[in-house]
Amino acid sequence: MRHWVVIGTVVAIFALAGAGSVVGQAANPIKIGFGMALTGGLSANGKPALLAMQIWKDNVNKKGGLLGRPVELIFYDDQTNPATVPGIYSKLLDVDKADLVVSGYGTNLIAPLMPMAMERKLTVIGIFGLANNEKYKYPNYFQISPTGPDPATSTATGFFELAAKQTPRPQTVALVGADAEYPQTAMVGARELVKRLGFKTVYDKTYPPSTVDYTPIVRAIKATNPDIVFIASYPPDSVGMLRASHEVGLQPKIMGGGMVGLQFTTVMTSMGPMLNGIVNYDYWVPEPTMMFPGIQDFFKEYQPRAAKEGVDTLGYYLPPYAYAAMQVLGQAVEATKGLDQQKIADYIRATEFSTIVGKIKFGKNGEWAKGRTLMVQYQKVQGNDVEQFRGPGKKPVLYPDELTSGKIVYPYAAALK
Repeated sequence: MRHWVVIGTVVAIFALAGAGSVVGQAANPIKIGFGMALTGGLSANGKPALLAMQIWKDNVNKKGGLLGRPVELIFYDDQTNPATVPGIYSKLLDVDKADLVVSGYGTNLIAPLMPMAMERKLTVIGIFGLANNEKYKYPNYFQISPTGPDPATSTATGFFELAAKQTPRPQTVALVGADAEYPQTAMVGARELVKRLGFKTVYDKTYPPSTVDYTPIVRAIKATNPDIVFIASYPPDSVGMLRASHEVGLQPKIMGGGMVGLQFTTVMTSMGPMLNGIVNYDYWVPEPTMMFPGIQDFFKEYQPRAAKEGVDTLGYYLPPYAYAAMQVLGQAVEATKGLDQQKIADYIRATEFSTIVGKIKFGKNGEWAKGRTLMVQYQKVQGNDVEQFRGPGKKPVLYPDELTSGKIVYPYAAALK
């Protein structure tokens, strides 16, 4: 396994207080293993996810660890390559003797873990996988992003329901996405929403993930003159599609939906005003309606460390959920007083957890029992200064109603002014 890179493990020395003395304890650590995208296309999100998990580990160990034992994280770079995943988890379980595992980041990297999880009866918390368990229905899989019980439609539901409420009501739809696991699933959901809400599809195509020039794709979409453009894309193609849209002058009435990457600090600052008007899914934004207990304390720890380590400076997208995933696992270990995979799974399935992203209760398929995928719109973005994104106002929440913090600017062209 020469390509594996051990990034690091940390064993905390924790203290037992007694009669004013501190006693060093050589307890065996609880080993939690995972692969993570530290290089490759998803590394911009994998690195901040890892930092969040390390912050959780540090915080837990400062308080004495889990079950009175320190926590050790063992992780390997999956290179954003699904082919590495089976080997990484075999090593974690058979060589490193990991007590527990969590997934790496992303649908494509979770998919190859599922067969092994089922075969070995592992309890697995997935980190931002879309509909990975729809085929398997494995009862001991839990997924931390708030996509809800119908993950395939999670990014499309809010987008198309918002579109349907606008005046004049848009009529025609272009669907476009990468020919990869997540975009394909998201487009299945989008087609369902298009049919349910009575829109007319005028364009429905995928492109190879290796695509570099998106201009021909955008020109073909523009030629169909759609009112709505739903895009399901990974970070490199999200940027490519947006740049090409501005170059070609594509201006439907509403555009966005399932574009991964626009939430990243580096992408927001590099794209700047080109983001204005895009209506896109998100999971956490610094709006007053999203201030759950503990979330601000998390960012006080995360952002200085992120700046030093050169990862996503703001960390609003994945890091709080990666931290929350570890909170769920840690709370389950403490509550079951052990490391029994089945007992931990049973507890997670039956319990509502308090986390920095709010209350989490998992449903039958391991997804959140109630979805909470946000639709936000980039508004009044000026220049490329990161500071403008730290506070509210640049990405007001448009959906769901209970978390709304602003109003949509419609049509898309109005938001570009």
